[in-house]
Amino acid sequence: MRKTLSLDLRERILAAYDAEQGSREEIGRRFRVSTGMVKKLLQQRRERGDIAPQHHRSGRKPMFLDEHRQRLNELIHQRPDITLTEMRSALELACTLPAIHYVLVEMGLTYKKRLSMRANRTEPTSLGREKSGSGGRPALIPPASSSSTSLRPKRT
Repeated sequence: MRKTLSLDLRERILAAYDAEQGSREEIGRRFRVSTGMVKKLLQQRRERGDIAPQHHRSGRKPMFLDEHRQRLNELIHQRPDITLTEMRSALELACTLPAIHYVLVEMGLTYKKRLSMRANRTEPTSLGREKSGSGGRPALIPPASSSSTSLRPKRT
């Protein structure tokens, strides 16, 4: 497994190379890094102007860019009842519906279609605060029997 070189070590490698204290191979052996790493550090300094580790370059690139997020925000403000499928087609992105969901969560938004509708009317299911299985109404099944038993005697 490769470990990221510290910024201090990167600076010492390049300082040794700049001071012409040896070839790339010799400097690599001296600092216990590969010759390729010395070459990459030199190239990175030449092309980018810095030698910091570049962790952000690995992994899958995000499909949702800032302009997509802005467009999504505009869509939601224009049509609060828009569906995820309609969002995807309006954004003209080839992404999954869960991807849109995760972006909405990151934006601090929730996807709940019935948010603006009034709540359903609820009523209590029992008339009083009876204990479970006690009094109140008469039982439909006589005591000492169950719905799976019959009153006939069993054959022996």
